[in-house]
Amino acid sequence: MLNDPINKIYEEEARRVIFLIDSKSFYASVECVERGLNPLKAMLVVMSHQENLKGGLVLASSPMAKKKLGISNVTRQYAVPDHPGLVKAEPRMNLYIQKNLEINAIYKRYVDDAHLLPYSIDESILDVTDFWQLFADSPEALAKQIQQDVRNEMGIYLSIGIGDSPVLAKLALDLEAKKAKHLLATWHYENVADKLWPVTDFSSVWSIGRKTAKKLNAWGINTVGDLAHYNPYVLKKKLGLMGEQLFALSWGIDRSDLAESIQIKNKSYGNSQVLPYNYQDRESIRVVILEMADQVASRLRAHGVQAGLVSLYLGYGQEKIAFDERHDRQTGLHQTVRIEPTNQTKVMMRVLEGVFTRYWNGQAVRHIGVTMADLGPDKVQALSLFDEPKEDQRKPQDPVDQVVDQLRKRFGAAAIVRSLSLERGGRAIERAGLVGGHNGGNAYD
Repeated sequence: MLNDPINKIYEEEARRVIFLIDSKSFYASVECVERGLNPLKAMLVVMSHQENLKGGLVLASSPMAKKKLGISNVTRQYAVPDHPGLVKAEPRMNLYIQKNLEINAIYKRYVDDAHLLPYSIDESILDVTDFWQLFADSPEALAKQIQQDVRNEMGIYLSIGIGDSPVLAKLALDLEAKKAKHLLATWHYENVADKLWPVTDFSSVWSIGRKTAKKLNAWGINTVGDLAHYNPYVLKKKLGLMGEQLFALSWGIDRSDLAESIQIKNKSYGNSQVLPYNYQDRESIRVVILEMADQVASRLRAHGVQAGLVSLYLGYGQEKIAFDERHDRQTGLHQTVRIEPTNQTKVMMRVLEGVFTRYWNGQAVRHIGVTMADLGPDKVQALSLFDEPKEDQRKPQDPVDQVVDQLRKRFGAAAIVRSLSLERGGRAIERAGLVGGHNGGNAYD
């Protein structure tokens, strides 16, 4: 128990009952269940074979594959042992999305939509503060009931962290529940000093990355307890808003409300991809840029908006490719131009091709990104103060765009492609079946 002076810190903090639920080794577990295997006993990996990952990458491995063969997520394909008992599954992203929806439907038996937040493809946050007494004698009993429901109906094992705040629930999940015998752990404010403060491995603490951990260590902050007792004003000066957030995390304080509506500002639509090899000739790079202009413009039209800002990002081939947020971002070209708001594909293609032609310096490209922002309704047309208003000044939709959108909506993204995608370097056809950069298919051999 914390001593009285520290207890007073939490007197004004709301005590809620938050569940942070993780579907254990989710992709691998789904593949195990589909094959009639026990997710905790089978040795299975879900492995991508994308060219841009130099032969493939392990997206998920079952607990037994991790334990017996030392295979972890992001292990490269060439490092996966050729073990006779190891099942190697192709990713099926559409299947995982469907299973995630079914699991969240089970959660909705115990909370309303406003108190359920799907946090990622395999994690969800439930605020059961006002609900748990309707179903069980304790929050832990309800958590076990949810675990049992999902295990019986989906074959998936759940790890659940329970906390007085969302961040405490997340910490309980990551630091204790995932390794606990019953995959369950409860952390209250009173447990912070005993369970959180002794942690020295900052990489195991949610939201603290490798670079931030190095900075903290350089400042003499070697445990979460050190962080909790560091001068918060100095921490904010050094790290800005992140400093405030880390200080609050070290005390288990999180005042975010799942039911609070969030106003999204500066929304944008974009697409990016890592190429299978370094693209060096102008025409191949141009083809991919135009394909992405087509894809993003189509998304604008699907959402009834048009964009007034267009950005092009080219990551150069000699730099390290950034596969996730823990790696350094690669350097390259990043240019943004303002245009008259539109969502027409041919206009976006022309604009992005112009940016590419003007700014590309001939370097090999490995990463391409296209973003369209400064959004507004596509039924609004800008008016000039010096022109007489007309009855309808809206630009008509491009009939080609309309037909393409209709065909793709009905038959899929690969139903119709522009002729440029048949040229050398084109990626649209190959990527049409991908979800999140990986195979979205629903079949296995």
